[in-house]
Amino acid sequence: MTQHAILRFTNHKAGPAGALEAHHEHTKEQYASNPDIDTARSKYNIHIVQPKQRYRQEINSRITAAGCKTRKDSTMFVDTLITASPEFFEGRSRKDIQAYFSEAVAFMERKIGKGNIFSAVVHMDEKTPHLHLCFTPITEDGRLSAKEILGNRTSLSKWQDEFHAHMKKAFPVLKRGESALVTKRKHIPTWLFKQSVSLIKQQKAIEQAVSEITMINAGKKKEEALVLLDRFFPRLEAHLGQVKK
Repeated sequence: MTQHAILRFTNHKAGPAGALEAHHEHTKEQYASNPDIDTARSKYNIHIVQPKQRYRQEINSRITAAGCKTRKDSTMFVDTLITASPEFFEGRSRKDIQAYFSEAVAFMERKIGKGNIFSAVVHMDEKTPHLHLCFTPITEDGRLSAKEILGNRTSLSKWQDEFHAHMKKAFPVLKRGESALVTKRKHIPTWLFKQSVSLIKQQKAIEQAVSEITMINAGKKKEEALVLLDRFFPRLEAHLGQVKK
């Protein structure tokens, strides 16, 4: 199966900083909104860039130090999701996984400046390893401008080209996905992408449960499949509604 390096951006004002910090740093004991998190495995998460302060303080201190002008609608920080196709991580050691994400952070440092990054943490306590990297979009001449750093659809496609080229040097198995300039797909926000991945995994679990039904275990396996379906379809319906927006 084709394996892809994955890079997604979501722009934020200052408001969500606290909630995202709680999620990214996995500081809570349980997460009702994300049942995929296994808190017993949170100790295996990897901090490549450890925040020295609370997210809001990290953001404000960088903006103040740079002397940036801000508006009510300014993008104050960008949440970057970096991962790969689930198959890419199968059978890989923790050392290999950390090497993958370290390469990704090195790419981001080159593109946006090391000093703009205030957190980069690899989640090993969910089904697929992934990196959340947060940065303030401050340009080289001291302006706060996510638009200039990330750009438009053409620029985002170039980001994907460069990211793939960088990651492929260390991991030749990776393939470049079809450009959004060709497919005309819109950029997928991080949260919506993670919803899609979770639903695909649920679908595979349902298919597995159905395939294991035999004359001997029909009752138990049928009940298991129905429970999975009851959970799957409401989430799928809600997800499709978000995709259409």
